[in-house]
Amino acid sequence: MTAVRDVLIVGGGTAGWLTAAFLAKQLGTAHGGIRVTLVESSDIGIIGVGEGTFPSIRGTLSAIGISEARFLEACSATYKQGIRFEHWVREPGAVGADHYFHPFSLPSQRPGAPELLPYWLMGEAGQGRAFAEAVTLQKAVVDARHGPKRASDGDFMGPLNYAYHFDAGRFAALLAEQGQALGVKRVIATVDRVDLDEHGAIAAVHTQEAGALRADLYIDCSGFRARLIGEALGSPFKSTKDVLFVDRALAMQVPYERPDAPIASVTIASAQRDGWIWDIGLQERRGIGHVYSSRHCDDEDAERVLRRYVGPAGDALTPRKLMLNIGYRETQWVHNCVAVGLSGGFLEPLESSGIGLIETAAYLVAQLFPFDGEMAPAARHFNVFMRERYARIVDFIKLHYALTQRTDTAFWRDNADPASFTDTLKDKLAMWRSRPPQRLDFITDVEMYLPASWQYVLYGMEFKTELGAARAALTRAEEARREFQTIAQLGTHAIRDLPTHRGLIEQMLGRGGMAKAA
Repeated sequence: MTAVRDVLIVGGGTAGWLTAAFLAKQLGTAHGGIRVTLVESSDIGIIGVGEGTFPSIRGTLSAIGISEARFLEACSATYKQGIRFEHWVREPGAVGADHYFHPFSLPSQRPGAPELLPYWLMGEAGQGRAFAEAVTLQKAVVDARHGPKRASDGDFMGPLNYAYHFDAGRFAALLAEQGQALGVKRVIATVDRVDLDEHGAIAAVHTQEAGALRADLYIDCSGFRARLIGEALGSPFKSTKDVLFVDRALAMQVPYERPDAPIASVTIASAQRDGWIWDIGLQERRGIGHVYSSRHCDDEDAERVLRRYVGPAGDALTPRKLMLNIGYRETQWVHNCVAVGLSGGFLEPLESSGIGLIETAAYLVAQLFPFDGEMAPAARHFNVFMRERYARIVDFIKLHYALTQRTDTAFWRDNADPASFTDTLKDKLAMWRSRPPQRLDFITDVEMYLPASWQYVLYGMEFKTELGAARAALTRAEEARREFQTIAQLGTHAIRDLPTHRGLIEQMLGRGGMAKAA
């Protein structure tokens, strides 16, 4: 058994360079530790389906040594405080709320205070007050287009939880710069073929420009093509198209009407007849894309929907078409090869799971690293963990579709058909009809989304939980009412205390400039 000394990452982009930088930092590459090489082709572009992240990205950026101001400036980044879902519950024009909000901040619960969700279900927050609005002040801040923090707060810190929106191409370039500073060797070459040894493991990766490249551990970041894990090693791909229907996207980069236009600090997910549109505000432009099901809508109709949403600003723009392979490999570590990013799976851009899964995989590889060359135990652990995480994300994403009251198109009717639900999602929904979701419904280490996220979506989609006899134990209604009132008051104070979103970005960029000058 040969000790692992060399890692070869095949493919750049966000997956390749984030993995490279994280491993180099964790494994001491710049100080004589594990050698990390990344090979990427100059001819292969970045998919960049979405430009949104999950709050875990703050810890990742900090871990690899990228400051917040540097990230904002280099990537045209902005703050993301959650997702606003428009017309997911009912079609436009129908009677009832036209949107709900999934904030990143947790429901308020002071030490010793009651959990608010059961009392919200009892109506103690007031009639018509949405769950996310009742239990966190983040919706008030977002609606006022203010940021989640002040520029004087420390890096990656602030009173409200947040992630980011960013330019995918610029982010990959920043990660490449940081990865090389951490000791990663970069090779510009195009992979021709992959050789296997007598045991079926990878023996070498052959390139047009740099010849044969060899390592002890190979990481496949080659995107949907999956040159190593799929083409060479044959790990099967599990489609989830029977549960998650969208499989196409059309994307545009739309300039603002004026340089000082307000920037939304949320991803706007606007439901359409046969899919949904993302609308993401960066510093100089908006990233807008229509995600749709080819079984329910053809490409021409999908483009018309996108152009109607964008309006005249998109008249001179040509949308980029993306084919989305929705699903995942249940075995993502085979012999001496690990899949990270699109080569391992993709579950559509809703809720920004893509980069979060890259972060998870990179973290696991670092923590399970087989220094002595004993791959099999690490591979088994990695595969169980990633398989479970993907399966739970499938359920979470399906939750957004499954509870719709829309019946205006086949797309929404098919999504609400229990025949398209997983058994695990059916079980959850059955339990939650008589009690709300709680911590024991989830296995924390393999969940990407906390119980609060499930609660925000479940009740944003107007799911009905009948507490029944459980009401007898809920004796702290007066305390809960006071807390609901306090949260509403704090929202007003927060709007006064926190800068506008665009103002915060400008202050942060100025802070970065002062740091450089110093």
